[in-house]
Amino acid sequence: MSDVVRDAVRVEASPEDVMAVIADVEAYPSWQEEIKEAEVLESDEQGRPLRARLSVDAKLFTTTYVLRYDYPEGEMRWELEESDQLRELTGRYVLEPDDGGTKATYELTVVPRMRVPGLMRRQAARRIVDGALESMRRRVEGGA
Repeated sequence: MSDVVRDAVRVEASPEDVMAVIADVEAYPSWQEEIKEAEVLESDEQGRPLRARLSVDAKLFTTTYVLRYDYPEGEMRWELEESDQLRELTGRYVLEPDDGGTKATYELTVVPRMRVPGLMRRQAARRIVDGALESMRRRVEGGA
């Protein structure tokens, strides 16, 4: 059984400005602590990543994996394509206009190949979601 971790943050920027930051996967190592390297392997006609390889140190494990992305209206979704340490990694950002800003919701499911108690898995996913949302908000609002 998969555990989805979900949280949201309000960002003082348009959904388009938020999407520009989250779709810039190669910049992730500069603002997401767990991501050590990011390489876009394939892009769409708008320059958004369709496939990317990321190297991550999530404290619970260190791994490199390939994600496949798609972009339904107002969203950025990803799913695991290959990994030696993960059985499942799916997620999405949902961006909704919110009184001049954006409500950014982040959902994440992480299932490692090694046995990890559900509580520890959810705590690790929670830390990733909370850290990514706050870092993204600071990046969008402050340009850092």
